[in-house]
Amino acid sequence: MRPLNIAVLMGGISSEREISLRSGNAVAKALKEVGNNVICIDVKDENIEEIDHREIDVAFIALHGYFGEDGGVQQLLEAKGIPYTGSGVDASKIAMDKLESKKYFLAAGIKTPEYFPIKKSMKLADIESKVKEFGFPVVIKQTNGGSSIGVSIIKNDNNLHSHVEKALRCGDEVFVERYVSGRELTVGILDNRALPIIEIIVSDIFFDYNAKYRSDKTRYFVIKKNFKDEINRHDNLRRESGFLDAELYDKAQELAIEAHNAIGCRGFSRVDMLLDNKNDFYILEINTIPGFTEKSLLPMAARASDISFTTLCEKIVDLALQNSFVSIDGSIKN
Repeated sequence: MRPLNIAVLMGGISSEREISLRSGNAVAKALKEVGNNVICIDVKDENIEEIDHREIDVAFIALHGYFGEDGGVQQLLEAKGIPYTGSGVDASKIAMDKLESKKYFLAAGIKTPEYFPIKKSMKLADIESKVKEFGFPVVIKQTNGGSSIGVSIIKNDNNLHSHVEKALRCGDEVFVERYVSGRELTVGILDNRALPIIEIIVSDIFFDYNAKYRSDKTRYFVIKKNFKDEINRHDNLRRESGFLDAELYDKAQELAIEAHNAIGCRGFSRVDMLLDNKNDFYILEINTIPGFTEKSLLPMAARASDISFTTLCEKIVDLALQNSFVSIDGSIKN
């Protein structure tokens, strides 16, 4: 079989451009090493004319955020007749919209933290009143966005106004979510199979942009199962290794697959969730194009399942070609 012509799309026009370039370069390097013809494309607009008039078998989307995970680039690639990695247009749109994805989770019987939307037209007094109904602390998030950009945890009403304004500067609509105290877990999905669970332990109150990409204090543990009467006595911030009761471990993986399928994702994703002190799971969100940087969690989970970074990239390309609406020979699949 001839080498594949793979266009790796990176960079982009969202606030996550820096991370996307790191992801894309890592993917391109891995795919080149196994003999593919890789075309690195730094996406700087919504036309991507650089892929026109080229023989491209598949596009590996390493774009994050706007025009990456929101269905925009997927729609463009379909119009150009180019197979691409990851979820389709509709699933990408739903997953990118955290409020919309919550509706799908709830419809599927999957728990997610309670919430209410905030629009720029709302009065601060009305926002404050609703927040007080929830009780502090609460979380303010962008409806659309990733890498925890624009996210704040508010412990009291002293700085509520400034936190709301900060979030609205990142987008036209944000939402308030009830704060759930618990262990932060993430489950990678590859070909509808759950990968080993990773626990995230941060030195601050939550896993924000700094903790994800800049801090050397953030720790990640590939979770091990506790069997029989084993008891995990480690404090969340002092744990030397992550453990989870076997029943809860299996439940977390099952929930991740349910959430992935509820939205209609395909190929791969990463599902973020919390486990509270009552052993209830809450799905936070699904990342249809998680990071592929040196600190990224999907590659870490794959390694724990004896899947190298290069093999992971190859598998994602294979899944794209299997699931694509268009074959390599140019014929449209039914």
